[in-house]
Amino acid sequence: MKLLVNNLMFAGLVLLTVSVSKSQAQASPAMDERQVTLDQTLEWKMQNQQGATYRILISKPEGAVPDSGGYPVIYVLDGNAYFASLHEAKRAQEQFRQAIIVGIAYPGEAPHNFLRRSYDLSPPVAEEQNTPPQGGQDELLDFIEHSLMPAIAERFTVDANHQSLYGHSFGGMFAIYALFTRPDLFDHIVAASPSLWWNDSYLLKHERDFRQQVEAEEVNVIHHSLSLAVADNDSLQNQQDASQLYQRLEDLSAYGLRSSFHKVEGEDHMSVPFVLESRVLKQLLGTRGG
Repeated sequence: MKLLVNNLMFAGLVLLTVSVSKSQAQASPAMDERQVTLDQTLEWKMQNQQGATYRILISKPEGAVPDSGGYPVIYVLDGNAYFASLHEAKRAQEQFRQAIIVGIAYPGEAPHNFLRRSYDLSPPVAEEQNTPPQGGQDELLDFIEHSLMPAIAERFTVDANHQSLYGHSFGGMFAIYALFTRPDLFDHIVAASPSLWWNDSYLLKHERDFRQQVEAEEVNVIHHSLSLAVADNDSLQNQQDASQLYQRLEDLSAYGLRSSFHKVEGEDHMSVPFVLESRVLKQLLGTRGG
């Protein structure tokens, strides 16, 4: 009987030890748990004139100021979704590390804030059609031009002649709108799967006005570029619209505007931005946008 009790006590001790060990093993990672952060980055909070708050995500430049006298800057729309992968692609490739990447993002951790971006990136519409909210594209451009860009230039030594804008989908549509209506604001535009069909192809009017200004030499587009990219599994309309825009603008190369069109094999509308990082960096950070 005494031997049985001893054996039971020993078995209980072993069971307790194993149980405690498992508990400690499960608890140990939590004791060292920390939030992942991106090296060489900053985050600011800024508000536009209407009081809307933005997260401004900044990939800091590394290395000496380039011979141009300033660091090139890439502004990225939908920064919650696309800033981190561009930042890491930049840091992993030494030739790109001198660039500044500025993500224009929204409070919160969701990759896309659909209500905010639907307003910020779209043209005005009739009030009865304003669901979800639309019409803020000029407010966002005003914020970028009059608040964000001066703040970046105050903090860093910026190459004023090498500033770019990158957007996807609605963001690509917005980036092209910026080229057509404020061509002096950015030197280089990359639009991935731009929603050119939006609001009955409203950009066509702005395109015509832009062309007339370029041909009349009222707008200087020397050393400016527009790069269009789509996925081969994107909608047929998206592919055709982007290809046809490229074809219409191709002859403006005579005035200095360089255009390109690229179809990414094996991707779709939502995946294409995540295979474009190095291509975007090469295009925007090469010689004069290369």
